[in-house]
Amino acid sequence: MEIRNHYKKLIRGFKMEHYKSMAFLGTILFLSAQAVKAQVADSSHLFTLEDVWKIAGSQNKQLKLSDLSLKQSRINVLEAKDRLLPDLNIGGDLKLNTKFLIYDKGLFSAPQDVPVSDYGYNLGYNFNLNLFNGGKDRRNVEIKRTEADRMGHEVELQRSNIKYNTAVAYYDLYKFLQFRDFIASEISAKKKQHTLIENLNKNGIVLKSDVLRSSVKLSELGLNLSDVDKKILLAKQRLNILMGLDDGRSLEIPYKKDIALQPAIDSVYDDYLRIALNQSPQLKVASSDIKLSELNIRQAKSTLLPKVSLYSTYGYTYPQVSFYPYSNDLWGYGQTGIKMQFSIDNLFKAKHSIANALNVGEQQNIKSGIKKEEISIQVREAYLQELQAREGVGIAEKNIIENTETVRVIRNSYLNQESLLTDLLDAENMLLQANLNLTASKVALKLSHIRLLAIIGIL
Repeated sequence: MEIRNHYKKLIRGFKMEHYKSMAFLGTILFLSAQAVKAQVADSSHLFTLEDVWKIAGSQNKQLKLSDLSLKQSRINVLEAKDRLLPDLNIGGDLKLNTKFLIYDKGLFSAPQDVPVSDYGYNLGYNFNLNLFNGGKDRRNVEIKRTEADRMGHEVELQRSNIKYNTAVAYYDLYKFLQFRDFIASEISAKKKQHTLIENLNKNGIVLKSDVLRSSVKLSELGLNLSDVDKKILLAKQRLNILMGLDDGRSLEIPYKKDIALQPAIDSVYDDYLRIALNQSPQLKVASSDIKLSELNIRQAKSTLLPKVSLYSTYGYTYPQVSFYPYSNDLWGYGQTGIKMQFSIDNLFKAKHSIANALNVGEQQNIKSGIKKEEISIQVREAYLQELQAREGVGIAEKNIIENTETVRVIRNSYLNQESLLTDLLDAENMLLQANLNLTASKVALKLSHIRLLAIIGIL
């Protein structure tokens, strides 16, 4: 009985352990399935251009650095405002005193020993409020605020450039993925055609040279496919870096969908130029530089003005040895008043500082005019590029229709031994190139419009 009970306990324990193990294993499998499911869902996510822009806007390292610089410039404004506050100091000291000797009959005569304490101390405050210094402090706040605004425009410009560069990398990837599919499809068709040519050669219908030409063509297409694959890897790496992600991360985009092209341009060049003159971050930076130069001129001229301040001091000192008669008692003394300072040497020194500030201001005005001319050229160039790209799309679509018909006709004539294989291969090359050109033209049209928006400042 004891042995039987012992075996029952062992079997019961084994079942309990078995159930626990099965439950633990089930939990592991469930979590593993969820993890795999999450990975599949993540890997199947297709990044649109808007998704890429959103990630780059928050993760791009250059933009993060620019945001920190903007934050620093705003802190500089607060620091400049702090200098408008009055100075208030509280201090004190503790000291050991020597003998207080007064040489009332000359240095080489016996001095009079005035009894004072062997130690001393004082405690007091010092208050100073700037009433007028030519407006330097308040103007310095305005300068720092203008510098912060300028930094904001620079960050805006950099964000626009990052968005454009990201779009270039995105559509480069789109273009090369399209190229890969076209070439892969062409390779598949060429393999079937090569098999057909080999059979025709075996039957004595075509020459051995046609087989060799077909084989060479397949090798060329394979080399082109390898080159495109490398460009795809490079485009993905560049796009990941612009997004602030690991450059080796897998990245998939919906490249099989056709590019959504914007409608034909309704606005004319003058409309875009008008927007650019009001919205372009580059011109806003130039305008901030002019304002800064004007403030610096006023700051240089303010050195010719006096400085007026309100001050107040009060302190307790022991012993009293500042005024006669001296005493070993604690005493308090203070002053309150207005003081004025005027630097006479600035009447000469400021001439060169003012001349330098005026020269810088004139340079900034000329630079602003040059920048406006550059913007007008950039706007016209981008505007014309978009028009040309749109024409290129139309021409590419027309070429595909014509080359498709040409390939059909020559292929039939080749099978009827009415044309050479070289004619067929040339026609097929032109059709493949026409398909590649259409994709490239659509990408060029999309990027030219994005570039135009970036230049005028509304991307």
